[in-house]
Amino acid sequence: MTLTTRLTEALGIRHPIISAPMAFAAGGKLAAAVSEAGGLGLIGGGYGDADWLEAEWRNAGNAAVGCGFITWSLKKQPHLLALVLAHRPKAICLSFGNPEPFAARIKESGAKLICQVQTRRDAEHAIACGADIIAAQGTEAGGHGEKRATMTLVPEVADLIAARSPETLLCAAGGIADGRALAAALMLGADGVLVGSRLWASREANVAPAMHAAALAATGDDTIRSQVMDLARKLDWPSRYTARVLRNSFISRWHGREEALATVADEEAAKYRAAWSAGDAENSNTFVGEGAGLIYSVEPAGEIIGRMVAEAEARIRAGRAMIA
Repeated sequence: MTLTTRLTEALGIRHPIISAPMAFAAGGKLAAAVSEAGGLGLIGGGYGDADWLEAEWRNAGNAAVGCGFITWSLKKQPHLLALVLAHRPKAICLSFGNPEPFAARIKESGAKLICQVQTRRDAEHAIACGADIIAAQGTEAGGHGEKRATMTLVPEVADLIAARSPETLLCAAGGIADGRALAAALMLGADGVLVGSRLWASREANVAPAMHAAALAATGDDTIRSQVMDLARKLDWPSRYTARVLRNSFISRWHGREEALATVADEEAAKYRAAWSAGDAENSNTFVGEGAGLIYSVEPAGEIIGRMVAEAEARIRAGRAMIA
């Protein structure tokens, strides 16, 4: 059982699914499990830690995987790109910043360049930079993003690609939590999907049990976009990006009180780091998107992908039956 698209053909994979390079959560075990299940797994390079990256490449074993970077953070540590390229990744995903300084080197290495974008303007720039794959991320996504919704952003970018760069591939991201969403993404003009939250809720993900439990108990209504977690972590995120997380005690204390938080940032940063290390879902943050309301269990990544593809195929077959 397969869904053959331009993405599967270009990457030599069985299923049109790429796992999002979620910072901290997407380690080598998750990336390998996704690739072994027929998709493409990406290690989350996050804010850049050479030792962590080397350890996670070892955890990936011999699986064909890629890596993702937070682009504005990579700009501060550009040597990390060479470290990862030495492992011959199948793809490099750049998110949240200008990909241009890194694009040529990535493409020259033979890796596919994936650019995650949040606006049409970003997509235009990604095309100009030579992106092989554009991941159009809607605001439904967990973690950092912007304001556009997946349902309208994806077809708008699909039309842009058709007009400007037909060879560029497109993935939908944001709220892709089951086979219905995969089928819908293909109907919107995508060649595949980038899946975050649903694979975050997998056994292979580097996620604290309490945070998994919090997500399973939540619905999409329980998420919020905020900047307070970045202020508390003293991370210099560009102001255009907020992060979607679960509402909790930390959010209740500080969301809407950003100026007050900034005045006690040193103290709160220490508290936040301790809570994060302890897997405290109330006093740090659970980075999961609106798809939380569609997640009912923590399962092996391979089972999640298998079911997602089977559901999508069933939906597409049912849709054909609607045509007289």
